[in-house]
Amino acid sequence: MPEGNHSWINDTKQAAKAAPTASFHNPPQKVANSLNHTQHARPSAFRRSQALMKILVTGGAGFIGSHTVERLLREGAGDVCILDSFNDYYNPEIKRANIRSFKDQVAIHEGDLTDKAFIDALFEKEKPDAVIHLAGRAGVRPSIEQPELYIDVNIKGTFNLLEAARRTGTKHFVFASSSSVYGVNKKVPFCETDPILQTISPYAMTKMAGEQMCSNYSHLYGIKTVCLRFFTVYGPRQRPDLAISKFTRRIQDGQPIDKYGAGHTARDYTFVTDIVDGILGALNYSDGPICDIFNLGGSQTVTLNDMIATIEKAVGKEAIINAMPEQPGDVPLTSADVEKATRILNFRPTTHTDEGIPRFVEWFNQMRAEGIAC
Repeated sequence: MPEGNHSWINDTKQAAKAAPTASFHNPPQKVANSLNHTQHARPSAFRRSQALMKILVTGGAGFIGSHTVERLLREGAGDVCILDSFNDYYNPEIKRANIRSFKDQVAIHEGDLTDKAFIDALFEKEKPDAVIHLAGRAGVRPSIEQPELYIDVNIKGTFNLLEAARRTGTKHFVFASSSSVYGVNKKVPFCETDPILQTISPYAMTKMAGEQMCSNYSHLYGIKTVCLRFFTVYGPRQRPDLAISKFTRRIQDGQPIDKYGAGHTARDYTFVTDIVDGILGALNYSDGPICDIFNLGGSQTVTLNDMIATIEKAVGKEAIINAMPEQPGDVPLTSADVEKATRILNFRPTTHTDEGIPRFVEWFNQMRAEGIAC
């Protein structure tokens, strides 16, 4: 992107001259720079502006969102606010626990993406320089059962955010997409330039629609948008409906687990802190195309059978297997080509499942000890 397109940094600096103090609540001391970005990310220019930025994280009390907020605060990234509905898709007490460490340092806005009036009022109040959009309905199988809900939240909700961003002058928009958009991709590993001719679930369809909306708003209104295709994110605070959570819970309780198919389906599992590295890299990315797409994966494809064995080892119990047929909408394999993200965002995942699963189980046991069902 040409230098002239960095005006949002200059505008924010000018605004700071009129505001002697930031609205950031008790910001933690800035730690040493842990993001060694390539020249594409222009780290020095971004870091000079970070303390002046207003960053809105949607889904900020959720799994990936709460880790992202913690990292932004640790990095001294500026004035952070979050939007979350705290709905009952899963136990909201998990989200309340997720934000305990930073709830007094950020503005928390509780509301729904589909509530246009609420979103408009939020943007008028906060006027964020950047949005990290992690909120939405997730999961392939629930989307098949409730497609209209997914369309409302993931498509209409993203539209509401982009419209509000356009009206209030937000210049940077990071969108959480999914590896599900690749469908049954015969080419492995999956690359951002692979043609996508068919998605196979309503969830994947809504994520593809979100990417296309980002492209529209970049082209029409000059908003820098970065779409991140997450590959099977796992780790502490993950949702109870995800397979690793279900398996851990049922193995611990001596209950059978449903294993769909022969266990040969494979996923590119990505630990949550590695994903956050990629998110901050995307927030830092100001050059290149005004709308860009990156894979964020762990570069380690693990079969269902191997994942079950890893959880058994971490829990210390053997699983009771309930064999089930393959599920419609599930893809047989996901595998990320992260060369582009490595080169441009300095994305370098380091956490293997042998390390990540025990860290998840430790968090899971802590939540149970506190009486929080997860």
